[in-house]
Amino acid sequence: MTVQSMRPELSENDIIRLMKGETSEERATVAHRLCRRIATDVLSDGERQYADEIIQILAKDTAELVRRTLSVTLRNSPRLPHSVAVQLAQDVESVAIPLLENSPVFSDEDLIELVLSVTAAKQAAIAGRASISGPLSEVICEHAAEIAVETIASNPGADLTDRAFEHSIERFPANQSMHEGLVLRDHIPVHIAEKMVSLVSGQVFDLLINRHELPAQMAIDLAAGARERATIDLVEQAGRTNDLSRFVSQLNLNGRLTHSLIMRALCVGHMPFVEHALAELSGVPHSRAWLMIHDAGPLGLQAIFDRAGLHRKLLPAFRAAVKVFHELELDGEANDKARFRMRMIERVLTQFQAIPKDDLDYLLEKLDAYAEQAKLREESAA
Repeated sequence: MTVQSMRPELSENDIIRLMKGETSEERATVAHRLCRRIATDVLSDGERQYADEIIQILAKDTAELVRRTLSVTLRNSPRLPHSVAVQLAQDVESVAIPLLENSPVFSDEDLIELVLSVTAAKQAAIAGRASISGPLSEVICEHAAEIAVETIASNPGADLTDRAFEHSIERFPANQSMHEGLVLRDHIPVHIAEKMVSLVSGQVFDLLINRHELPAQMAIDLAAGARERATIDLVEQAGRTNDLSRFVSQLNLNGRLTHSLIMRALCVGHMPFVEHALAELSGVPHSRAWLMIHDAGPLGLQAIFDRAGLHRKLLPAFRAAVKVFHELELDGEANDKARFRMRMIERVLTQFQAIPKDDLDYLLEKLDAYAEQAKLREESAA
């Protein structure tokens, strides 16, 4: 049945049933049926006006059940009048929350005003919306209750600005659940990661240093044991930095750009790090180092290898690893980077047996880690 056939059937008695039905359950049943039609049927201008009148009646019903039925049924519909949405947002939480979580009729300005005036539960509902703009995220992190900030920290659809990050960790420095939500995000600004190092502990700390870019000097200090509770994988950190050349330069200045570190990076397929490392040690521009490393003949790699001062005994393994890197490709499927690194390590271990024990242990550990990483991502995608 369409709205066109529905309208003639809505007599004065039907309107009275909506307004004064004997029970709230009866009125809620009528409300649900009508709101479903309003949400899904094609409406003319006249029918839209008529539907708005029905919604206005339902929004003023004295029974919470009826108003909640309206809210839940039209929570995703753009046909809910804006004035009614704002009215219901100020209603009891059971009525307001479905709309605050989902309704597309609220503007950013509406949501910002609501964050500043509603309860903590309603603020958390807003913080959990599928998409949250930067300005709204700042208001939530600066003014909303702790539960709302904890919610937005874990919301991948929230655009957290630098100010939003700063407000969240400054206001709630002891909230480990909120910290974990931030750490699990795809990106944290470097200066925020630096601040969080002193706030988090245990598993959250490990996640922070293994998922996000840290300032180069801090990564070096952690790797050198400046903090006893942590060790950091400099190869993984190099893959997260936005300024790889500077990162490598600071490693060299601190005596951390070792031959073993370069070999490990190569064996897990982190070729950009290797290129910048050899450029740094040899004193040649990165573009020239790239040409020599990837030279199809035997001379370019040997020349940059010698100029960088690497031990000649490592050259066969280095050459084999570069060859494997060129033979392998990312397959373009989900988790292809983890699989590429697994294949890279497997091939290197197969082709070159005389790997130093520490480096061998490292590669075997990485092989297990990448295998587990690929498995977990595939399971989560299933």
